[in-house]
Amino acid sequence: MADSRAFRRLSILIPVFNEHYFVEQVIDQVLKAPLPSGIERELVVVDDGSTDGTGHLLKQAADKYPDVIRLYFHSANRGKGAAIRTAIQHATGDICIIQDADLEYDPQDYEKLLRPILAGDADVVYGSRFLPSAYRRVLFFWHALGNGLLTTLSNLFTNLNLTDMETCYKAAKSSILKSIPIRSNRFGIEPELTAKFAKRGSRIYEVPISYRGRSYDEGKKITWRDGLKAIWTILYFWAIDDIYNELYGHAILHRLSQTHHFNRWMADTVKPWVGETVLEIGAGIGNLTLKLLPRRSYTVSDVDPLHLEYLKNRFGNYARMEVRKVDLEDADDFAELEECFDTVICLNVLEHVTQDVQALKNMYRALVPGGVAVLLVPQGRWLYGSLDRVLGHCRRYTRRELIDRCEQAGFVVQHAFCFNRAGTPPWFINSRVLHRQNFGRSQLKCYDCLIWLWRALEKVLPWPGLSIIGIVRKPGDVVIP
Repeated sequence: MADSRAFRRLSILIPVFNEHYFVEQVIDQVLKAPLPSGIERELVVVDDGSTDGTGHLLKQAADKYPDVIRLYFHSANRGKGAAIRTAIQHATGDICIIQDADLEYDPQDYEKLLRPILAGDADVVYGSRFLPSAYRRVLFFWHALGNGLLTTLSNLFTNLNLTDMETCYKAAKSSILKSIPIRSNRFGIEPELTAKFAKRGSRIYEVPISYRGRSYDEGKKITWRDGLKAIWTILYFWAIDDIYNELYGHAILHRLSQTHHFNRWMADTVKPWVGETVLEIGAGIGNLTLKLLPRRSYTVSDVDPLHLEYLKNRFGNYARMEVRKVDLEDADDFAELEECFDTVICLNVLEHVTQDVQALKNMYRALVPGGVAVLLVPQGRWLYGSLDRVLGHCRRYTRRELIDRCEQAGFVVQHAFCFNRAGTPPWFINSRVLHRQNFGRSQLKCYDCLIWLWRALEKVLPWPGLSIIGIVRKPGDVVIP
């Protein structure tokens, strides 16, 4: 169960274009809509180049409710997707709901949309017009059929089972919505968001909503041309992994996390040294974690807010598991963890910190006497290039450097060996020769499919491995925590 107190404010995103006859009523309904206890609202309204006097009405409303309504203008009409993109940039709430500026969707449904998120079950909630609800207007067979076909096509490519992909009512945690790049300027935003929520592994729920569909005479704007564009959008974002506003290398980390055979190889390699009480540092989205469970107790950690939220969603209901923020360089984060674990796992993390010896000392503190730290770091200064910079690597190690730093921290080094020799040539070519910022999707798939071959060749390839695995022990007799 999530702590609903973490959600204080709801941002209601309202894109508006030429809604002179309806916008005042919509604003009034949104302001009066009941919300769960403890949730305040803000209206983030974007006038998308209206030419019928809508902007003047919106200014009046914003002047009347300056503490609630935040109003922004596009100088020309750019489309619903562009308006929502602007609204998301300016939203300050913990949860966002998209609200069209017509009378088709009823703000009285906000509580239903928010309930799965506040309960800790969902990251995203769709309001479905086709689930049984109190009422809906009967209108446009062909329009409903088109919606059904688009939803089915979207489901085929996202492996979801939505009943209404094209719905306006989408509620989402702001942390997720703000981290997704929105490329569609018009109604393609619906399949685009759906594809990206699915690829991000978001927990999506549907709730039934009431629906009063408009006719085209009443101002409905979407047309069959937008349906054709939606098909293209579904196919495009199935093929393209454009799912993060890139700040910290999330995109490349996500793509690397999809190499399931490689992750299994890495887990199999380190598993002989993994005990029963484990602290995993820098777990990302938990792909390796799953391959090392079950254990008597397992603490999974990260410092990235997006990754922490994902880990809580993924492992929050697991018995004997804890998700917590642990900064490898912050001694205070280890104060409560002193001598609590027989194993610390730190794979592809040490190279990110500036004070790596202090980080190793923190891991040392967390271990019981005789406990083991399992380390994996990138090898070879000569390999440092564009991919390292994107990932935020401060350095690549030699075997001697890793051993020296571990010994400075007090560890006894038991093993330090190369790993993933087959990965060295493609890393050099992509990072040092081609200066790429990411790996190609097909390139990674081919590499991952041939892991059986790379594992067989690991001991015979003549060049150094892409990484070094270090198995280091805290001196003392083994103590079972």
